[in-house]
Amino acid sequence: MVPVSVAWLTKLLVDEIASGASGTQWVMPAVGLATVSALAVGLTHLVNYWDTELDRRVLYVTTDRLYSAINGFGGLARFENPGMLDRLRLAEEGAVGSVAAAVQVSFSLARSLLTLGSLMLALASISRLMAGLVIAAAVPALLVELALSRQRDALTVRFAPSARLRALYGSLMKSAGAASEIRLLGLGSFLKGRMMTEVARLQDSERRHGRRVVAVQSSLTLAGALIAGGGLVWSAGQAARGRISIGDVTAFTAAVTGAQAASIALVQGIAGLHRCLLMFSHYRTVLAMEPDLVEPTEPLRQPTGPPGIVFRQVWFRYAEEQPWVLRGVDLVIPAGCAVGLVGLNGAGKSTLVKLLCRFYDPDRGAILWDGVDLRDIPLHELRSRLGVLFQEFVRYELTAAENIGVGDLQAIGDAPRIRAVAELAGVHSVLENLPKGYRTLLSRSFFGDEGEVGALLSGGQWQRVGLARALMRSDRRLLILDEPSSGLDAEAEAEIHQQLRAHRRSRTSVLISHRLSGIRDADLIVVLENGRVRQQGTHQELIRGAGPYARLFALQAKGYQATPGTDNHAEDTVDGEEADSPGVETARVVADDHH
Repeated sequence: MVPVSVAWLTKLLVDEIASGASGTQWVMPAVGLATVSALAVGLTHLVNYWDTELDRRVLYVTTDRLYSAINGFGGLARFENPGMLDRLRLAEEGAVGSVAAAVQVSFSLARSLLTLGSLMLALASISRLMAGLVIAAAVPALLVELALSRQRDALTVRFAPSARLRALYGSLMKSAGAASEIRLLGLGSFLKGRMMTEVARLQDSERRHGRRVVAVQSSLTLAGALIAGGGLVWSAGQAARGRISIGDVTAFTAAVTGAQAASIALVQGIAGLHRCLLMFSHYRTVLAMEPDLVEPTEPLRQPTGPPGIVFRQVWFRYAEEQPWVLRGVDLVIPAGCAVGLVGLNGAGKSTLVKLLCRFYDPDRGAILWDGVDLRDIPLHELRSRLGVLFQEFVRYELTAAENIGVGDLQAIGDAPRIRAVAELAGVHSVLENLPKGYRTLLSRSFFGDEGEVGALLSGGQWQRVGLARALMRSDRRLLILDEPSSGLDAEAEAEIHQQLRAHRRSRTSVLISHRLSGIRDADLIVVLENGRVRQQGTHQELIRGAGPYARLFALQAKGYQATPGTDNHAEDTVDGEEADSPGVETARVVADDHH
């Protein structure tokens, strides 16, 4: 209401002064004008404060809802889909900026409508024709701004992959983990060139769009200026003929100028709201997504078959255009037994683990736990049964205690339990001797609670931390260890396997390792080849079978031969009763040490 109040009070003040009447009639308009002007200044600061507070509150709510939706994705497929990752980035932009902006613009639109309406009433009281022209000029401007808004959104969607690539290259160049290789190989300029190529592509498109915006908006501004200029000439002519007062001229001029400004603000506000809602649609799409893994409507919690886990003719591939990773797998993991999975890279070992965790569902076949299909078990219940060390475990930039404690959030503050699993994983002494012990931040990217710099661990030490994290759930029904000793030296590997062997006793467990010495004591060893079960049995049974397991074991044992060139046949290398050469015996001794 401030603009119309200023325009009308100015008219009254000018008319009083121009009338030449004696007295103090001019005082009230003057005081009113000064009061409204002061109020406008004060309101500006207050509105700015509440605008900022509104931004904070909306941002908090939208961020919470977005990441609650993302955390609700039960599987991994959406995180491996480039189109989905682009949408998540757009949804994040919508949550961070567009939603709050949409709310702000909505309030601005209400203010602009009120301002424009009041000014149009004042303008219409002087000239209905001019009021009509101001309104008519706003219509094409609105249509053009909406078209530009759609073009801008299309541009944002089109270059979402480019924006992600730019962020990726930038994060690599700033990453401590990648710094050594980037500097050794001289990749800095290469990565920067890739990043700047994406920046240039994005800016070229933005520049072309910006030129269209300038051209269109300049034309609309020129049209508005012509209307305002024509109105001013008309009002001056009317005043010269005595048909309106000088105060009417000032009021008319203020009303036209204010109405045009308000109409421009209204048009731009509607276009801005439209643009925000287009971005907001990406946010809404993510929130409205159906579950990627269907939860059972009538979950089965009681066993319906013999204890254990059964893979029944399981076929799986990561996408329809990709080859099959598992091809009709039939496998039984008996309850209370330790099962070792063996195979070359790409044989499907880690994929079996992901299916056991139900990060994916089989394309064909079924996985049964105590006779119940995994798809009939609620996700949270299924995963509460598991303790898992993934091959690519996460190195969280948290304290040492938290890095282990996140393995079981209910016990993240249980210091004795965290220390116990750290001792079992052989990393307690390392963490205890850090500058702040278990409270030391395992990162150099952030400062600790007291401003101190965190500590870095070696690859083998991190491997032990990851193992300790998995052992926080060692009381669960199934323990899965995917390459638990991949980053350890021979002595550490032997120590870990010795401790794990005692810990796994009478527990159902699945152990994956390329080092066969680490799984030879398993109750059942399963050999995967090209997505199929090629062999299964105990260590001795597979050795006598002279199949792929015996060949792999012989190849590994050959590396420990004492005499170069010793002939090392599979049956000689691994049969506990035959050792015809010193090299074979050496291989067995070293493998037993690992075991």
